[in-house]
Amino acid sequence: MLDPVSRVRRFNRAVTSAVGALDSSFLGRGRPLGAARVLNAIGHGRTDVADIRDYLGLDSGLMSRLLRSLEDEGLIETMVHDGDARRRIAHLTPAGQREFNAYEAISNRQAEGLLARNAQRDALLAAMDLIASALGRDGTALQETSPRSDAARYCLAAYYAELAQRFSQGFDVKLSRDPDAKDMVRPRGAFIVAMSDGLPIGCVGLKGGAGEFAEIKRLWVAPAARGLGLGRRLMDAAETAARELGIAVLRLDTNSALAEAGQLYRRSGWTEIPRFNDDPYPDLFFEKRL
Repeated sequence: MLDPVSRVRRFNRAVTSAVGALDSSFLGRGRPLGAARVLNAIGHGRTDVADIRDYLGLDSGLMSRLLRSLEDEGLIETMVHDGDARRRIAHLTPAGQREFNAYEAISNRQAEGLLARNAQRDALLAAMDLIASALGRDGTALQETSPRSDAARYCLAAYYAELAQRFSQGFDVKLSRDPDAKDMVRPRGAFIVAMSDGLPIGCVGLKGGAGEFAEIKRLWVAPAARGLGLGRRLMDAAETAARELGIAVLRLDTNSALAEAGQLYRRSGWTEIPRFNDDPYPDLFFEKRL
C-alpha cells in the first residue's frame, strides 16, 4: 500500500507545477502568481483590501507589497473608503481590466486543455470538487438569497435529481409538497445557499406562513462537500433565521432512504413525531422547539 503522506505530497508537487505557482511570470504575463491572484480577486469584485487579504490568506506586509507592485504597473488604484478611513478600496484601471481579461482567457484555455486531455473528465472534475471543498472548508460562506436565484435553482435541481436516484419509487417534484417560493423569503421564511469561492455547494429552505410552526425544506449538500459539517451549518443558519422571524416551532419531513439526514436531525436536537402532511415521499417526521 502506498504511503498516504507521499501521495499527498506528490499531488501537491503536481498541482504547483501544473498551475505555474513557481514561475516568475505566471501564465507568461510578466508577474508572479501572488500579484496575479490579487488582480484576479479585484477583477471578480473584491474591492476591500482587508477582504482580499483574508480571501487569499496573505499577511499585511505581503499584501501591501503586491498592491504596490500592481499600482506601479498602472493596473490598480487604491483609495480610502468613503465611509471608513480605516479601510482601503482597490479598483482596476482600464489597463488592469485588460490584463484581468487576458488572464481569464488564458486560464480558461488552460482548464479546457486539461479536461480535453483526460478521458475521465467527470471523474477528474469530481476529484477536483472534492479537493476544493476540503481545502476551502473555512472559506465556505452561507448567503441568504431568493429561492429563484441561479444558485438556488442549481442546488434544487441537483437535490431533486439525487432524490430521483435514491428513492425506490423515484421522485417527481410535481407530486411533492414543493414549497411555494413566496413562503421562503422574509418576512415569512428564508432560503440559504452555501457558496464556495463563487460556486453553490449546498442549500436549505425555511418555509413559513403555516400557522404556529414553520418547516425546514430542501436541505442539500453537494456530494463533494459532505462530511465537512456543512449540513449542520445550514441547519443552524435556518434555525437562526427562524428565531429572527419569531418562529418558535420547526418541523421537517424526510425519507428513511436518506439515512444521513435522519442521523443529522437526531444528533441536533430534533424529535421524531407522527406524520403531519400527506406528501407521498417522506416516512419520517421531526419537530424542534426553539
